[in-house]
Parts: sequence; C-alpha cells; structure tokens
Amino acid sequence: MRGLMALARECDVPLAGGDTAQSPQGILADIAVAGTVPNGSAVLRSGARPGDRIYVTGELGGGSAALKEFFAGRKPRPADFPRHFRPVPRLAVGEFLRGRGIATAMIDLSDGLSTDLSHICEESDVGAEIVAEDIPRARVGRKRERVDLKLALHGGEDYELLFTTPAHKRAPASIAGVPMTAIGDITRTRRIVLRKSTGVAEPLKPQGWEHFRR
Repeated sequence: MRGLMALARECDVPLAGGDTAQSPQGILADIAVAGTVPNGSAVLRSGARPGDRIYVTGELGGGSAALKEFFAGRKPRPADFPRHFRPVPRLAVGEFLRGRGIATAMIDLSDGLSTDLSHICEESDVGAEIVAEDIPRARVGRKRERVDLKLALHGGEDYELLFTTPAHKRAPASIAGVPMTAIGDITRTRRIVLRKSTGVAEPLKPQGWEHFRR
C-alpha cells in the first residue's frame, strides 16, 4: 500500500474510491485507473500501417526475471530487479508521443512483447517482423547480466510501451530520459516473424499472458 500511494503521489493520481471484501485466499487487490485524453486524439492499437517502424521503451524481461527467482525458491533483492519491485509507468513518454503525433499505434507491455504485438497486429490488420538482436534485454541480478531472450519476448510485467511510427517520422533516441529502441517493422502480411542475425526467420507466436486461458 505504501508503494502504491507513493507512486500515486508521484503521478498526481488521487485515490478516488474503494471497497472492502472477504476472501479465504488472502489479500486480493483489484485496481482500476481512469483518465482522460483530448477528444479524437487517443493513440489506439488499430493505427499501425505497413512500413511503420516498431519501437519499445526501456528494457524488457526484468519483471519476469524476478518472478522466475521467486518460483525457484529464491528471494531476489529489490535493487537487483527494479522493474518488478518498482515499476514506473511511462506517462511522460506516452504524452510526448501522442502530443507530437509520432505514434500511429501504442500499447503497454504488461502481457509480454509477443502477445501485445499480436494485439496491435490483430487490431490493425497487419503483420510484423522484429529482429531478435535489437530487442533491449534487461540487466538484472548482482552481476547485471542480460535476461534470456524468451523472458524479453514473452515475460511481460515490465509496463514499458510498444508503439509504431510512420517510416518518415522516427522516434527520438530517448524521451524523458527513457531510451527508445527500434526493433522491427510492420508488414502487409498478417504473420509475425522473429528474425535473427544468422538470417533465420521463424514465426513468433504469442506466448505471454493470455487472459481467460488456463
């Protein structure tokens, strides 16, 4: 609760309501955040077009790397896994991209890159090709080692942004101190492909979090 309220103050978000309930399974928290956007200017998932560049903010895989440690019976230190213990919403980045008309489509990476990219492609009726070596993988642990590519592709819980830009309108190298990384392109076919430096290309199936899937 202290962490949530500290972040709310940081982002100038008031606690506007609440409810109490009882559960035999311990504490359950259901949080809804409401906001506004100028009429007609929201950046949706459905705006990506063939030829658009695909970008991500920050680094990926740090949140799920901490969960992997927990599931292995270890206790990761907050300082070694900041994206899990202290996620920072990219509000300033999102506002900049919308305000400057840079992003054609956008989504937060809560469910994993592979799954959230598939949401944009599905809503925009397009495909995508991303380059494995271009995906920014988080550095975690005491030795600050890069996470496995699978965690960066499918892990989620990083709350970075995935967005597309027109080919003629590139994103800045960083926004509000957050690095922007181009990882691929939107294509006409409805396939999502992961390409490696060896030249090998393989279908990228959504393997992140899927709601209502057991």
